[in-house]
Amino acid sequence: MKFPQFSMLPFLMVVVMLSLSGTTLSHPHWDFLHCLSLRLANYSTISKVIYVQNNPSYSSVLNASIHNTRFSTPATPKPFAIITPLKTSHVRSTLYCSKKHGFQLRIRSGGHDVEGLSYVSEIPFVILDLLNFRAIKVDTKNEVAWVQSGATLGELYYAIAAKTNTLAFPAGMCHTVGAGGHFSGGGYGTLFRKYGLAADNIIDARMIDVNGRILDRKSMGEDVFWAIRGGGGNTFGIVLAWKIKLVPVPAVVTVFTINKNLEQNATKIFHRWQYIAHKLPDDLFMNVWITKVNSSQAGMKTVQATFRGMLLGGVDELITLIQDKFPELGLAEENCNEMSWIESVLYFGGLPLQSVDILLDKNALPTLSFKAKSDYVKEPIPESGIEGLMSMFLEEEADNAVAMIAAFGGKMDDIPENELPYPHRAGNLFEATYIAQWTKEENAESGKYISWSRRLYSYMTPYVSKSPREAYVNYRDLDLGINNNDYTSYEQASIWGFKYFKNNFKRLVQVKTKVDPMNFFRNEQSIPPLLSPWKKKGN
Repeated sequence: MKFPQFSMLPFLMVVVMLSLSGTTLSHPHWDFLHCLSLRLANYSTISKVIYVQNNPSYSSVLNASIHNTRFSTPATPKPFAIITPLKTSHVRSTLYCSKKHGFQLRIRSGGHDVEGLSYVSEIPFVILDLLNFRAIKVDTKNEVAWVQSGATLGELYYAIAAKTNTLAFPAGMCHTVGAGGHFSGGGYGTLFRKYGLAADNIIDARMIDVNGRILDRKSMGEDVFWAIRGGGGNTFGIVLAWKIKLVPVPAVVTVFTINKNLEQNATKIFHRWQYIAHKLPDDLFMNVWITKVNSSQAGMKTVQATFRGMLLGGVDELITLIQDKFPELGLAEENCNEMSWIESVLYFGGLPLQSVDILLDKNALPTLSFKAKSDYVKEPIPESGIEGLMSMFLEEEADNAVAMIAAFGGKMDDIPENELPYPHRAGNLFEATYIAQWTKEENAESGKYISWSRRLYSYMTPYVSKSPREAYVNYRDLDLGINNNDYTSYEQASIWGFKYFKNNFKRLVQVKTKVDPMNFFRNEQSIPPLLSPWKKKGN
């Protein structure tokens, strides 16, 4: 076999690495690894950064961040290599070699991508896994923090709480979500009615563009800075870190949970909740989870609506407020707990309250296979519609399913829908996410669970937003439409694009056309440039 001319040291490093892994030296794989080895130029670095398919650590590195086991089956397409950069130059080298040798690049920060787009592709690809980019610097004096994209929300919350109990950040409730993906799609949690989305509170970023340039807010320009805060990941560049604005919280917050099943008027109480929750003071967050549970009658099942909430204040204030505005809920002191904000993160994340150290544990919660779909609701659903929704949760496929429903209003009503790419602001009563779940062992039967989620989505059609039927990009749903692997027209991408972004989709396409006209950064639902190079060639 004749090889190109290159220095002996990188060659030896790659040969040793490949012999350990069992990988053969074949095009284009060899070209990519040769390119990367020349740029890394150190065997100890290569062994810590590059994982090819037969490397003993390959599977553990690949699966460590996959939180949807639907995409960890033997049939799931696997990356040729996983690159886990230790520093910025490694990221730039991976970008350069991927472009030069024709590999699609999938960028993974946390692995909660519900359709697996950050670590699965149908065409030859490598994963750029930012798991080593996890540094967090909290500045309590100026009430800001820098957080790298590979840090989890749990690590971010832990770092803030280690410095102060009166500052927080308005992001999601699941502690294992990666900051990079979450921020890039908007990101909301228990503080969003008070302070808006995570993306609303980002004030700077550090990004590598398609040409390998390292940019901050000033050098990337306001259009690009606008696009990366809610326009979806893996589209405009590789965001390495975000500067976020921390927000004040009281030393004591109050949380509550009340369960109501069908025999306890869950349908009527939820029906009433729709008229009230979005109008409550913005210091109060409220959501409802709908699930199947055991009935009081032996061997029977019923449907339960779990009403949960948090007030930025004390228990007496909360009870007075709910008894005045929503007496049907029947809130009493025994349903409430006063705690710190960081303890509320554990509470809403389904974690034990004993120690905040659990926020650093990526394996604290079980992993399942799931399919998610989302809706925005602008008019209250009639009782008959809620009854039908509840009845679907009595079906066999809904044993582990959940509908997560979060009240909007508050600060979300005050932010114009074109302020960021995320457009779902004033006029929404709540966002609903439907999640069908099953165990990894049931993946062979995944079709029946996915079919149930689609039937539920179809059932909800009369009761949700229309023209377009809106959806949340952080709960990506490939049922809405996908891009082609090569050329995707504006019209084709509009089918799903307007659902996620409404009219902001047009501006996102303009930004994409300017910063990545050759469409290197792409996936099945990434923003396309207005005119791709394939179209220009007449293909």
